[in-house]
Amino acid sequence: MNLSTASRVARAWEVLSTVLDPEVPAVSVRDLGIVRDVIEHDDGLEIVLTPTYSGCPATEVIEADVLKAIAAAGLGAARVTLRRAPAWTTDWISAEGRAKMLAYGIAPPSPTRDDGAVPIRFIGRPRLKPLACPRCGSQNTEQLAAFGSTACKATWRCLACLEPFEHFKPI
Repeated sequence: MNLSTASRVARAWEVLSTVLDPEVPAVSVRDLGIVRDVIEHDDGLEIVLTPTYSGCPATEVIEADVLKAIAAAGLGAARVTLRRAPAWTTDWISAEGRAKMLAYGIAPPSPTRDDGAVPIRFIGRPRLKPLACPRCGSQNTEQLAAFGSTACKATWRCLACLEPFEHFKPI
């Protein structure tokens, strides 16, 4: 496949929309906002990723899945670069990604800011609005545990429908 630089980079972005996050397989790594850039170099594509947190155990799996998808699409040589600054924030999750989380049964994080700036927090902050149950929509919910199946999720329960659910924590 002989693609121009612009179309090769655009095609790579499309392919990255199909690479699912291994911990939340309802959203792609692009929807999750961890794909920061795709850069064309003389020796191939550079895919720049920012892990959701520095100790994320899925980082190596994501790197391998990204490279496998780029290769399968016939886009040639590629490498992954991890960029840890600025730190990933849940504000980078796309609107489509938030909708996919909700449909999957995970309450998506609320935005932390409206101005696009990357927050740095050293202390906790209150929730911006009540957390709605992703199954029935009730806001009569309670947190059961600060950590769910992964460190980035908390376990909650709806007091209306009595179903447990996970909340992707805003950071």
